[in-house]
Amino acid sequence: MFVVVGVIILIAAVVIGVAGIFNNLGSGHALTNGFSVFGYHVTGSTGVLFLYGIIVGAAALLGLGLLLAAARRTSRRGREARRGLKDARGQTQVNSQDRDRLGETVSAHSEAARAETARADETARSETARANEVARSETARATEHARSETARANEHARSETARAGETVRAHQGGLHRREPDPNQGD
Repeated sequence: MFVVVGVIILIAAVVIGVAGIFNNLGSGHALTNGFSVFGYHVTGSTGVLFLYGIIVGAAALLGLGLLLAAARRTSRRGREARRGLKDARGQTQVNSQDRDRLGETVSAHSEAARAETARADETARSETARANEVARSETARATEHARSETARANEHARSETARAGETVRAHQGGLHRREPDPNQGD
């Protein structure tokens, strides 16, 4: 829309400028007093002066356009730089939050691993202590059983020895009674 309006205004300005130049040419429109610009003496008609004005105005417009384009480009670069800086700060903040979350996650995993290791160590110590207690108990039972068996065997052996001794004495005592002594006369 602005382009169409701009083209219409430009065409109107060119038509008006051309009409102004050609309507002010000739000896009837001569400049009454000449003037000089940067040492160049200007003479001629008012139409030529109008043409010079158009050229100077176009040059001024071109210069102004270049100046505004440069300002726009600088402004755009500044906006892009600020946007990039804002994005970078936002990304830095996101990265910082991610790093903090990652650190917390790693800390939590480390703590969980330490706790799991401690539980495993405690379980292993408990199992070892239980196994040692069972082994001591079994050893004590086996030792007690062995002592008991040894004591029973010893008691049985003494009992057998005593019975055998009684039997031998009884047998020897009965032999002495049954056989008369040859030295004794009956």
